[in-house]
Amino acid sequence: MELIKQIKDAEANSRQIVEQAKAEAVRIADESRKEQDAKQKEVQDQRRDAVAAAVEQAEQSGQSQVEELKQQGSQQVEQLRSQVAGRMNGCVDKVIQHLRNI
Repeated sequence: MELIKQIKDAEANSRQIVEQAKAEAVRIADESRKEQDAKQKEVQDQRRDAVAAAVEQAEQSGQSQVEELKQQGSQQVEQLRSQVAGRMNGCVDKVIQHLRNI
């Protein structure tokens, strides 16, 4: 009789150990999932911040290039005007002389 009681106690004890192990496994899995979700969110935040920083840098770089190109264009226009000014005066004189000769 005592042996049967010990066997039943051992079975109950092992069921309790199995249930505790299952509960512990579920808890560990939940913690692991939460940690993974937190890490994934952190990585996504870092990626979003990196993209925002890259966009900001590209905008600044683009703006400075636009300003530089505008300045170069203005310089080229002024250079062409100064080159043409001398020729234009000569051409005007020729046209006026031609008109006087007509």
